[in-house]
Amino acid sequence: MADPSTYRPAPGAIPTSPGVYRFRDAHGRVIYVGKAKSLRPRLSSYFQDLAGLHPRTATMVTTAASVEWTVVATEVEALQLEYSWIKEFDPRFNVKYRDDKSYPELAVTLDEEFPRVQVMRGAHKKGVRYFGPYGHAWAIRETVDLMLRVFPVRTCSNGVFKRARQVGRPCLLGYIGKCAAPCVGKVSADEHRALAEDFCDFMAGRTGNYLRRLEEQMQEAAAEMEYEKAARLRDDIGALKRAMEKNAIVLADATDADLLAVAEDELEAAVQIFHVRGGRVRGQRGWVTDKVEDVDTAGLVEHALQQLYGGGSESVPREVLVPSLPDPADPVKDWLCGLRGSQVDLRIPQRGDKKDLMATVQRNAQQALALHKTKRASDLTTRSRALQEIADALELDSVPLRIECFDISHLQGEDVVASMVVFEDGLARKSEYRRFQIKGFEGQDDVRSMHEVIGRRFRRYLQEREQTGEWVVPEADDPGAAAEGAPAGAIDPTATRDEGGRPRRFAYPPQLLVVDGGQPQVAAAKRALDELGIDDVALCGLAKRLEEVWLPGEDDPVVLPRSSEGLYLLQRVRDEAHRFAITYQRSKRSRRLTAGELDSVPGLGETRRQALLKHFGSLKKLRAATVDELCAVPGIGRRTAETVAAALSSRTPAAPAVNTATGEIIEDGADQAATPVAAAPTTAPSQETP
Repeated sequence: MADPSTYRPAPGAIPTSPGVYRFRDAHGRVIYVGKAKSLRPRLSSYFQDLAGLHPRTATMVTTAASVEWTVVATEVEALQLEYSWIKEFDPRFNVKYRDDKSYPELAVTLDEEFPRVQVMRGAHKKGVRYFGPYGHAWAIRETVDLMLRVFPVRTCSNGVFKRARQVGRPCLLGYIGKCAAPCVGKVSADEHRALAEDFCDFMAGRTGNYLRRLEEQMQEAAAEMEYEKAARLRDDIGALKRAMEKNAIVLADATDADLLAVAEDELEAAVQIFHVRGGRVRGQRGWVTDKVEDVDTAGLVEHALQQLYGGGSESVPREVLVPSLPDPADPVKDWLCGLRGSQVDLRIPQRGDKKDLMATVQRNAQQALALHKTKRASDLTTRSRALQEIADALELDSVPLRIECFDISHLQGEDVVASMVVFEDGLARKSEYRRFQIKGFEGQDDVRSMHEVIGRRFRRYLQEREQTGEWVVPEADDPGAAAEGAPAGAIDPTATRDEGGRPRRFAYPPQLLVVDGGQPQVAAAKRALDELGIDDVALCGLAKRLEEVWLPGEDDPVVLPRSSEGLYLLQRVRDEAHRFAITYQRSKRSRRLTAGELDSVPGLGETRRQALLKHFGSLKKLRAATVDELCAVPGIGRRTAETVAAALSSRTPAAPAVNTATGEIIEDGADQAATPVAAAPTTAPSQETP
């Protein structure tokens, strides 16, 4: 580990001009590239006390052995040079684009004498009109197949075209009417170019006038009793309408815009772009980004714009709509204007159809991130590697096939609850999820709560193990496995089953116990295990802010690489425990607020309140109930029903409570669904509270 002070440049030696800087390691490799409006304050910020730096930044400056910079004239030049150097050196601490593929586009080569329609990838060429990009090449071919009936532009390669001219016979498309056959002189070069330009106009969204012209020609042909011509024009109109249906109108006809959205977590981000041309969504693309460097949403947007337009493979539209503006935004806007050659409006949509479409793009980004995580989680090889990385990092004797994670949730010290989630072989086992009410005390004491819930979980485990009979040695063909603490080859047939044959709730101990928190929570969990005499369960904590893994009795955390599959699995386990805990806490909070509305109703005790809420499900439905419907509840007489109806009808619904910690509105009524924390919502099974 290098000491940054050994290569820190003298402050007076660093210019105050815009520029781009590179950090190199001891072997001379570029490990980070950045840009700055003023190099001196930016570079000086890297050489402060390491405790004040973000952990990823601290890792970078201690890995580096030297820093150098290049001065440029403007911030726009700095932006361009930064992108070029990132592409050239592929620095390990810059944002990584794992899905940096080129997307196919529909291209019309207007720079040739006889323009050709084809699928193209990569950088744009001068004199070629592009439409797209499309997610798949077959989508382009489907569109072209429909369009060639009306616009029979050539699609053959130059070799096929030259050979057809030599032999004087067109290819198959020329015989079936899907090519005008300019190779054999059926149309002139000017006529063929006019077909290609009409094709481009139609693809660019100028469809109304052309369809009206075809409909007029069809009507004229029918009036003159040229029915075959009219039928052909009718089929042409149908083909064009089918091609138009593939790109629904989403904005005004003249709108050309790219909409970019980002969905992110601590390690990764998914970027989605919708390309709108002529008011229609002409293409969509996206990729997943590794957040190697410390970057916020605005920084991700800037990197995504560089990735999208920096290589020259995308034309810049009149509008670029983003969820967050880069800081500063003016250099990026000037850079886009320079690429387009005219004004570009870079902004955040605030209202109307564009804001609605941005919400759609955002949902696509969230689904892409969730799908990416699901694919990683479902891959057996990836899960096995993740478990092995965890075992190596924590120095376990074997891979942790069963992982349990605990999290505490409360609202300013009220309704304190805890969750236990179980992952077996890297996958969630929801039937094993458990939730805990913590009633012994109230207050924001997560450490004490963690000690209590760990003690309760393993106390139940010991009780269930003690309830079993004597250990027995199975027959040679018995597939049972030896239970914890049993003699070699022995099993306890009742150790994991209750009297009804169902699995016991806490029968299986985990190989790894994970708590959501840092050193204090880990120490509390360790103390609870020691009090029960349990020393065969590995323990660690995952601190969310810095993603550090804490071990009991250690002063320094274990830092797993940001791209580690093991860290990703621990994160997923921790996030699922948080989701399960906060969902339970919100449901308790909602029931408490609902029950509070009925406290002041005279003659209504706890039993009747619970009966009413259980019968109707929510206070909202209870307010809407009639007296006869209230009487149908067991234990509710007519006089009580009339009292309840009168009390609720005279009381207007209270203003929604607000969580002062998060600013969210607390929903009124048990029928309101608790908002899941995870990107992919899941419903955990309802379990009796231990």
